[in-house]
Amino acid sequence: MHTLKTPLNMVSTQQKEKAERFLKYHHDKELLVLVNAWDPGSARLIEACGYKAVATTSMGVAAALGYPDCENIQLPELLRVVTAVVDAVNVPVTVDFEAGFGRTTEEVVASVTQLIATGAVGINIEDSMNMGPVLMDADVFCERIAAIRALSNALGLHLVINTRTDSFFTSKASHSEKLAESIRRGNLYRAAGADCIFVQPVTDKETISTLVKEIDAPVNILCNPSNGGGLPPTTAELTEMGVARLSLGSSVMKATLALVRKIAAEIKADGTYSLLSESVLPIGETTLAYKMATGQAG
Repeated sequence: MHTLKTPLNMVSTQQKEKAERFLKYHHDKELLVLVNAWDPGSARLIEACGYKAVATTSMGVAAALGYPDCENIQLPELLRVVTAVVDAVNVPVTVDFEAGFGRTTEEVVASVTQLIATGAVGINIEDSMNMGPVLMDADVFCERIAAIRALSNALGLHLVINTRTDSFFTSKASHSEKLAESIRRGNLYRAAGADCIFVQPVTDKETISTLVKEIDAPVNILCNPSNGGGLPPTTAELTEMGVARLSLGSSVMKATLALVRKIAAEIKADGTYSLLSESVLPIGETTLAYKMATGQAG
């Protein structure tokens, strides 16, 4: 079992190699698609489906343990899940680390140090606090990014920093103002040491194309219909537009929870099993999914 190590010897050669490989994926012509996992079983299943990296979802990890999102989960609990996910798969793992699990830059760096010790090679970190309407001061957030990059460099690891700016998600400004602020912050974060800029939720081609053109960094787009917005262009179209990375966020976990609720509601209300039966057919595919999630598939 992978265990947390001290900062003096916490980064293995294998972890460094995974980090370099994960960074390279952001600069390949092929779109990097991340289907977000929430536990070792979902991570194994995603890997077995042929994905070359696994990302976690903060909402999904928290919900699986009975917590709401926005850092209600305690850091030690999150680290245990991340360690289990890293141990379960062979591909690089990147972690949704929300706002960094700290109120100061020093506290965030201490939390990221513990995260690196799990074997993860990437993080998402966002500039909103609990999805509030006011974003963190850009200079303060740049200080955090630079401090994380300095930590990463000191450990001889290129931790892949995917920095999320939430102007579109939290601001009540006009579309053009949100776009301008996302571009401004994206370029500041890149200069501070971020590897990829995550802007969500944007789905229209014109906005995505502008972000790709104006932000001097790989761009991450979200596909999460559970947020109530539209769907982004297809993966082929995003590739053609120059998008580097597509993630699914909490959507797969929410879809799973919605299915559980619907099955339970039907049995409770009607005493019938139609949705349950439909969901497990054909049986062979359900059995295969189980075996893939538990590492038993050939």
